[in-house]
Amino acid sequence: MKHRGLIQFGLLGVVALLLCSCEDLQQQIQKPLAAIMPTPTPMPGWWDDSGANGEARIVVHIAEQKAYFYKGKRLVGESTVSTGKRGFGTPPGHYSVMSKDKNHFSSEFGDYIDRDGNVLVSNIDVRKDRCPKGGHFDPAKMPYCMHFNGGYAMHQGYCPPFAASHGCIRVPEGMAEKFYSNAPVGTPITVKE
Repeated sequence: MKHRGLIQFGLLGVVALLLCSCEDLQQQIQKPLAAIMPTPTPMPGWWDDSGANGEARIVVHIAEQKAYFYKGKRLVGESTVSTGKRGFGTPPGHYSVMSKDKNHFSSEFGDYIDRDGNVLVSNIDVRKDRCPKGGHFDPAKMPYCMHFNGGYAMHQGYCPPFAASHGCIRVPEGMAEKFYSNAPVGTPITVKE
């Protein structure tokens, strides 16, 4: 009888240990699953301007790779962004939207392609990269473009979770249109480290 009580007590201890360490168990199960199942992509941002009023204002935090849209004092939108990579940094400072172009094309960056549309050289800078024989410049698309400092602009583009642009502030699809549609020419843009 004594022996039976010890076995029951031992089993109870094992069950309690398993239940208490379920966080560790969950991680052990998740690691193999991560190898066969892709992790979900985080949402690029959010927008809720219902009932908001006041002057529009955009604040970009380079270290966070985030942009915040305000109407008056109320934060109405937040988006991931991709700012300038090393050697092409997005300059911190206080600016304003100088011009807007919903269907803008870059005059400097894009690809060299042949007459059939095949890419000969990708991700080029026309100021530095020579065009190969038989090629021509195919400019990068920059929809929902808002220029704020000379050639620097905020526009829709590829947004990895790190700085990757040639100095512009890339905003993901869906969020770029929200920022563009709600920021008239003259909207202040503050770029912070």
